[in-house]
Amino acid sequence: MASDPKTHKFEDVAKHNQTKDCWLIINGKVYDVTPFMDDHPGGDEVLLSATGKDATTDFEDVGHSDSARDMMDKYYIGEIDASTVPLKRTYIPPQQAHYNPDKTPEFVIKILQFLVPLLILGLAFVVRHYTKKD
Repeated sequence: MASDPKTHKFEDVAKHNQTKDCWLIINGKVYDVTPFMDDHPGGDEVLLSATGKDATTDFEDVGHSDSARDMMDKYYIGEIDASTVPLKRTYIPPQQAHYNPDKTPEFVIKILQFLVPLLILGLAFVVRHYTKKD
């Protein structure tokens, strides 16, 4: 760990949210995990999803090993200024079109699975009717 830790503002840490520049806040400390992105067992998506917020809960919920916790020391770059961390972030869901199950490709496949055998059966009756000898 650095002997003279720098204090970072939340807004500044939140800007580091890319694969090539990724910082996390865990237990009030700031870590630059950019060099670890390719090596993280859960993939870089896991680390990227923890940016822009206090990732302590995410980190603790996974149940990291002692060796993983020891590894954090080499990525430590400072402390977070607790007064700049928002108390609660409101979740704003992304705008999505209303889901209509009748317009999905799965619905079309289900209809075809029903109609195709009926069409084959009907065609068989028509062929039998016209080829039948009186």
